[in-house]
Amino acid sequence: MSGGRWCLLAAAALLLTACAAGPNVASAVDGVQLAGFWQGIWHGLIYPVTFFISLFNDNVTIYEVRNNGNWYDFGFVAGIGLLHAVVDTGRRAPRRRRARAPKSASGPVT
Repeated sequence: MSGGRWCLLAAAALLLTACAAGPNVASAVDGVQLAGFWQGIWHGLIYPVTFFISLFNDNVTIYEVRNNGNWYDFGFVAGIGLLHAVVDTGRRAPRRRRARAPKSASGPVT
């Protein structure tokens, strides 16, 4: 790669990572148990319902802010993936192959 492409790639990576969420310093509240991996999976599974409810109720959110970090995030994404995998299996019906017409022995007509 040329030097210009490396600079462009580095600039694109910087722009994408600048949008990443930072650490949540407000999550460390005494006496409150932080959401972990299993709650992340659950929240990922129910996100369509909670998203719809959150449109009409300000007290409902789809993502638990007080979480333990990467394990909650991993569980949340895994729950979303699991939900979509389960929903997608119902859509995929086995495809039937079309029967091919027999080829003529004489070849193409000119």
